[in-house]
Amino acid sequence: MSIVDEDTAPDGAVSGKITLDVSGLEASYGPVEVLRGIDFQVPEGQVVVILGANGAGKTTILRALCGGLAYFKPKGRVLFDGKDITTTDTAEIVRMGMAHVPQGRGTFPELSVDDNMLAGAYTRKDPENLRGDMETYYELFPVLGERRRQHAGSLSGGEQQMLAVARALMSNPRLMLLDEPSLGLAPLVIQSLFRTFADLNRDHHTTMLLVEQNANLALDISSYGYVLEAGTIVLEGTSEELRADPAVQEAYLGA
Repeated sequence: MSIVDEDTAPDGAVSGKITLDVSGLEASYGPVEVLRGIDFQVPEGQVVVILGANGAGKTTILRALCGGLAYFKPKGRVLFDGKDITTTDTAEIVRMGMAHVPQGRGTFPELSVDDNMLAGAYTRKDPENLRGDMETYYELFPVLGERRRQHAGSLSGGEQQMLAVARALMSNPRLMLLDEPSLGLAPLVIQSLFRTFADLNRDHHTTMLLVEQNANLALDISSYGYVLEAGTIVLEGTSEELRADPAVQEAYLGA
């Protein structure tokens, strides 16, 4: 059963202004080649998913996009809103409007929920709006509002994932990179989290690039997708086309 209402489901097409345009992306860890010249696009206001097994290179893609491969610079070209950011440092990329929710959440366990939220807004220049935005995201994730004085390390796994997403939203991103957000979470928490992603995209037109092993939920909220194997894009299409593809069904949908 889909978690997205039929009347608000994605269109299922790559069209319109392109927020992220990646071509010939290569990345290595020393002598180990991980990404082998991949091409993909993320249109403005849409959710695009990259599917793939463990070790396919999904996390490396997101790290390459946000400047997280400090010692092994990627090759190829990454355009964000038409600007080449292939070798731009992470802080500048965040200022430009890209937010990364890493695998494993990446919250600051010794800081309170409030302070984690404020840390997500460190690049902003409108301090007068921060508290109002925090309350907006506490309404989106009520459990965080109830625990705003607690240390992030005392939260459950699902609550920490919510905090990681809310903290990323505090930067007012034009593009969110989501790395395996379902990892290690209970099924009901995953359903709730993906419903929130769908709501953010529908209500706020938040553009998202999602890498995920839970293909059913990822295809539910996305409009277009790519399948990554051993650092290479081997298949792409609308989410409906990927869901109907026998190879995707066998490898990722349990058919």
